[in-house]
Amino acid sequence: MSTVSRRNVSSPRELARIGDRISFIYLERCTVHREDNAITATDADGVTHIPSATIGTLLLGPGTRVTHQAMSLLGECGAGVVWVGEQGVRFYAGGRALTRSSRLVEAQATAWANRHTRLDVARAMCRLRFPEDDPSTRTRQELLNMEGRRVKECYRRESARTGVPWRRREYHPGNFSAGDPPNQAITAAAQCMYGIAHAVVVALGCTPGLGFVHSGHERSFVLDIADLYKADIGIPAAFDAAAQGDDDVASRTRRALRDRINATGLLDRCVQDIKNLLLGPNGSQETGEMPDQVTLQSDRGLLVESGRNYSDAEASKHMREEPVW
Repeated sequence: MSTVSRRNVSSPRELARIGDRISFIYLERCTVHREDNAITATDADGVTHIPSATIGTLLLGPGTRVTHQAMSLLGECGAGVVWVGEQGVRFYAGGRALTRSSRLVEAQATAWANRHTRLDVARAMCRLRFPEDDPSTRTRQELLNMEGRRVKECYRRESARTGVPWRRREYHPGNFSAGDPPNQAITAAAQCMYGIAHAVVVALGCTPGLGFVHSGHERSFVLDIADLYKADIGIPAAFDAAAQGDDDVASRTRRALRDRINATGLLDRCVQDIKNLLLGPNGSQETGEMPDQVTLQSDRGLLVESGRNYSDAEASKHMREEPVW
C-alpha cells in the first residue's frame, strides 16, 4: 500500500527544540523500526519503544539495522541520526538538520569569509571559555598559548581533585587501550563531546567545516564548539570516571558525561552559545521565530518571494498572480 502523502511533514514550530530533547541515545546490535509515531529497537531482550520527537541524536552502533519507515519518522521529527563505531567512539556519517532556515549558516559563512571577523569570533569563543581574561587584543598565537596553558592547568586541577595520577596527555589513534585510564577517559569524553557538538551544529543548520579556531577539516566548527565545554564538562567527567578504577573506563566516562550534560543543560547552552557567536546577543533571540520560507536574492540586498516569475518588468508587476509552477 502506498504511503506517499499519507501525513504532512511537521513544521519547524511543531517540532521540539533541540535544547528540550534527550541529548543522545546509543543503540547497537538491534533492528530499528517504526510503530505509529515511535521508533522501536528490537534485540534479543525484546522490543523497546522510543518517542522519536524527544531524541536529539540517535547513535547507531555496530550490528544495527534501520528500516526506511524508521528513518522517515526520524527525519520528520528533525532528529539527528549518526552512524558511529562501537560505544560511539568513532563518527562515520550523519543526517539532516532540524531547522529549515539558512540564517545561521549564512551568518557563519559571512563571519568566516573575512579574516577580521573570523578572528573576532575566535576571540569571542575564548571569552566564553575564559571570562576573566580580555582576549580583544590577542593575536591568534596568543589565543593558542592561552588555550594550551589553561588545558594543562585543568588536567592538574582535576588530578588533584580526584586523586588520579596524571603525567601528560597521550592519544594513540587506532589503539585506545594504549593510554592509561585517565587518558582513555579523556579520549572517550572528547569523542562524545564531538558527537554532541556535531548534532547541535547540524541541527541548527550550520556547516561543520567552517571553523574559527580549527581549520582544514570537515568538522572544524564542531571541534571549535566542543572545546568550549572541555574544561568544565568533558575533562571533569573523565577524571571522575578514572577515579573509580581501571576497568571499563570508557563506559563509565560516557555515563558520567551523560549525567553532567543533563545537570548542566548543555544542549540548551550550546544552542544559545552558537547563536550568540554567529548572530550576536540581540540577533540570537530571533532565530527560533523565523518562518519556514524560501526567498530569492535580488539587487541591493533585496529578498523577493520565491516561486514567482520574474522574466521581465511587465511580469514582475503580476508576480503575485503568476507562479513559476
